[in-house]
Amino acid sequence: MSIANLMKTIMSDDQFLPTADVSVYIERLTDCERNETLAFLAERGIHTVILAGFIRDNGMESPFNRGTMYGCRNSEGRLEGVALIGHTTLVEARTRRALREFALKTKEYSEFRLGPRTHLIMGEQEKIEKFWSYYAEEGDTMRLACRELLLELRKAPSGGEVMTGLRLATFDDLDLVAPVHAGMAEAESGINPLDVDPVGFRQRCARRIEKGRVWVLLQGKELVFKADIQADTPDVIYLEGVYVAPAYRGNGIGRNCISQLTRELLLRTESVCVLVNEDNPKAQTLYRSSNFKMQSYYYTIFMQTEHDSVAAPTRPVVQEPTYPIELSN
Repeated sequence: MSIANLMKTIMSDDQFLPTADVSVYIERLTDCERNETLAFLAERGIHTVILAGFIRDNGMESPFNRGTMYGCRNSEGRLEGVALIGHTTLVEARTRRALREFALKTKEYSEFRLGPRTHLIMGEQEKIEKFWSYYAEEGDTMRLACRELLLELRKAPSGGEVMTGLRLATFDDLDLVAPVHAGMAEAESGINPLDVDPVGFRQRCARRIEKGRVWVLLQGKELVFKADIQADTPDVIYLEGVYVAPAYRGNGIGRNCISQLTRELLLRTESVCVLVNEDNPKAQTLYRSSNFKMQSYYYTIFMQTEHDSVAAPTRPVVQEPTYPIELSN
């Protein structure tokens, strides 16, 4: 979908949740609200797994979140939404008024440089459409807009060849993993994180390896397959950065590795999910052949940044990422 078509959809009749005329307010969330926030997010686990993953991994207040956690409460003190606003902006809003407040806070966050510049905004299609209508003013531009399919696996696939070399990555694999991870991020956003933040990006890759979140298959010293667990909760695990080396594609290695990995993961969670670009039928076929089912549509908006002029040209059309959307670049 082009940015022009996205804007037409935004300007159409309001499709978002109706709400009563109740006052709401925004507050920064701290570790005191951790349990309340996780319980709120668990009500819609598949749609909030990334937000919940940040909290479970880093806490409510951490530089690793690369942003700030906010809650939107109504006049009765009940949460109507939770958002991470920062490098990656993620919003779980149950009411239109909460969504509007988060959009305005994101605008304030950007204009007054309250934290890391927003790189991307991601969420369910209808919510991001409405979010952008609240956020955007004359002159505001998105650099790139992508629509993805949220695919979920609840039943472990059977059969397939056993990939005996599939294992958790170690620090010795960092020099293989980091460039591939960065290249995938560049394919999606047009910006290579190793160009703009090489030290920080390698540190984030190393931390993910340290937490046992990266799975690899090597042939000698060549990386054949890679998959990252971006978020890990008791109910849902979110995969990103799924990669198969070009020379090994089309022979079932990717499907066998995904099947073996998800069988392992489903021993400790209820479901596994990924996001795949709607214009990438090969990736969709790969996941659907492994029993992943379509759940909903998502939008990712990549924002203009100070790196755009040197790292990537402005592209006013949807880019086709080869693999699931990256959040860690």
